[in-house]
Amino acid sequence: MSGHICWICKLCRAKRLPSDLTLEEVLGWAQSLESLMATKYGPVVYTAYLKLEHSDENIKFWMACETYKKIASRRGRISRAKKLYSIYIQPQSPREINIDSSTRDAIIKNIQEPTQTCFEEAQKIVYMHMEMDSYPRFLKSEMYQNLLKTVQSQSS
Repeated sequence: MSGHICWICKLCRAKRLPSDLTLEEVLGWAQSLESLMATKYGPVVYTAYLKLEHSDENIKFWMACETYKKIASRRGRISRAKKLYSIYIQPQSPREINIDSSTRDAIIKNIQEPTQTCFEEAQKIVYMHMEMDSYPRFLKSEMYQNLLKTVQSQSS
């Protein structure tokens, strides 16, 4: 871990975790990435971990896609699709995600008239990267282990 200390680590050290963060929730994060993402604090803590790893572009893209899918208006979708492209998809973009060229090409082709699902394949790829790579590291991380110990001691 870098010299930077995340907010959740500070809360652990101070023994001041959110009162509604339960041992069951924190233990549940170890079941699957899907379980972690379905909880109140899981995505927040996982994002903090990825930020420390300097690899938070995947979860930010995934979350942005979840928001994008809910955009009903064509105009709003076009605007948001172009923004997602410039931040995450465009080569050399600030938070470029790791996707294959055929997925990137399909997005480029569809961006003029984007549908609610035009980022779906890229989102699946990014989720798979997280599930296979950063999520197992998160579970072994000092951050998760310390949080788990703190929650266990507070629930005893």
